[in-house]
Amino acid sequence: MIVRNKEQRIVVLVDVQNLYYSAKNLYNSRINFKNLLKLAIQSRNLTRAIAYVIKSDINEKESDFFSAINEAGFEVKEKDLQIFPGGNKKGDWDVGIAMDAIRLGQKVDSVILISGDGDYIPVVNYLQQSLGCLVEIIAFGKTCSKNLIDIADSFTDIENFKKDLLFMKKDANHGYSLPRFTSPLSRNASHKPQLK
Repeated sequence: MIVRNKEQRIVVLVDVQNLYYSAKNLYNSRINFKNLLKLAIQSRNLTRAIAYVIKSDINEKESDFFSAINEAGFEVKEKDLQIFPGGNKKGDWDVGIAMDAIRLGQKVDSVILISGDGDYIPVVNYLQQSLGCLVEIIAFGKTCSKNLIDIADSFTDIENFKKDLLFMKKDANHGYSLPRFTSPLSRNASHKPQLK
């Protein structure tokens, strides 16, 4: 368990693609990025919040999605989807997120990585051992690497905050229901991040 206090300087880095597909595949839902940022910050001193997105093609729906993330309080970094001869596609931010974590880790007390991707284990190790940072992971427990959970200083399972963090689809003919954020302080101790 880690100690969180309002003097801590934090940075929040979100692997949007990882989060998007986990929410879609597990719950046929979307993430409320505004509430996600509130959960990550927990009254601490936010230095930067960055969301990393892949542009597949510029269309109005994708542009609106990126704008909504920005309006929720995140700086949005975009990268084009790579399409190789033969039709194979690739789009991820693993190296970019790792580099930003190392650069920003020198200026903060805690790096909050919102992703369940086990590829981040080496950078988590580096942040903890070389820079002395705390590393907090926020992800879906069902799709998060067990080794990433084990190495993190703190793990918050999004599944414990579904009401606050997910736009749940009502049915095929209607839109999504809007989650309402309630403070982690008001939850019972087994489901809330520990705040001191």
